[in-house]
Amino acid sequence: MISHSYKIRINYSDTDKMGFVHHSNYARIYENARWELLREIGIPYSKIEELGIFMPVVDMSFKFIKPAFYDDVLTVTTTILEFPTSRIKFKFELKNEVGEIINVAKLTCAFIDSITSKPQRPPKILLEKLNLNSVSK
Repeated sequence: MISHSYKIRINYSDTDKMGFVHHSNYARIYENARWELLREIGIPYSKIEELGIFMPVVDMSFKFIKPAFYDDVLTVTTTILEFPTSRIKFKFELKNEVGEIINVAKLTCAFIDSITSKPQRPPKILLEKLNLNSVSK
């Protein structure tokens, strides 16, 4: 549907005793990536929250293929897999500097009311931006 890529540099504090990026940091990397995708299409997460909607993660899976290390520059590509209903599904692909896929992940967020925590439809403005960007790609 819609994809967005950007580069990140691995900080020393992201690594473990083995020198690998610690597995817990992949969730943070992918969280930033999905917000960058939304920002790129014109609706930052802060706007979604202003509309009274939160997007908690309800499912996340990773496949670790190769390690990443301190000072690596990685490219993360985020794709929205399908048009959202009460949930939105993302796919992530992380590549190292030579273009090798080192990690893949899938993530599902729900849309919930920020006060009642009850499931919601996606905000209309998000659906409009997704439609607009799907047509222009």
